Amino acid sequence: MARFHFVEDYEAYVRQLTRDLPLDEAMSVAVGGDYDRIGAIECEILHHFGLRDGQSVVDFGCGSGRLAVHLARTGTVAYLGLDVVQELLDYAKRRCPKDYRFARNTALSLPVADGSVDLVSAFSVFTHLLHTECYIYLEEMHRALRPGGRVVASFLEFSMASHWGVFTKTVGEQRTSTVPHLNTFIERSVWQTWADHIGFDSVAFLDGTAAPWPSGAHLGQSLAVLGKAPA
Repeated sequence: MARFHFVEDYEAYVRQLTRDLPLDEAMSVAVGGDYDRIGAIECEILHHFGLRDGQSVVDFGCGSGRLAVHLARTGTVAYLGLDVVQELLDYAKRRCPKDYRFARNTALSLPVADGSVDLVSAFSVFTHLLHTECYIYLEEMHRALRPGGRVVASFLEFSMASHWGVFTKTVGEQRTSTVPHLNTFIERSVWQTWADHIGFDSVAFLDGTAAPWPSGAHLGQSLAVLGKAPA
């Protein structure tokens, strides 16, 4: 099986973190830090965009379970978490209910049946993939969704001033050959083009500083919400 940059990058990154930090801190930093606060926001976002008890969720790039822990506290869903790093999956599994499923997935495909999923989340995942990889995974998500299902994905865009700092930080890391992983920026026109070609029925965007859900806490990254046409 081919080895992809995102597998090697994140395996090396997690190895370094677990070597240098206490386990809980390493597992938080590995997914961007603020484990509990961001996990709660991600959970609230999914409920805002239609997640209901009894539905099925694929948490694409679930990491160390930041979202999963909060989903388990707020409702009952059929949960599958996918990630490329086994250490992150093992940590997430220990923190979640026994009926939550986790799987290591390093292929450009999703290990789920056609039309079997109500919602796919992808928080801070497309931010680290090539555009071609994003497109292939979106094709897979469309295949996996039931009619009326949704993809909720976070992304970085140059048009957002708050995201420019990520770019300049990456530039500095590139100059010193210390960049830990790819940082990808995707403009809204690109999301729309992808959605049109794949066959998503609707696309909506939310600025990274907007938060129309009850807590008013924002994620920082922008959101794209892609819908599959109802039956």
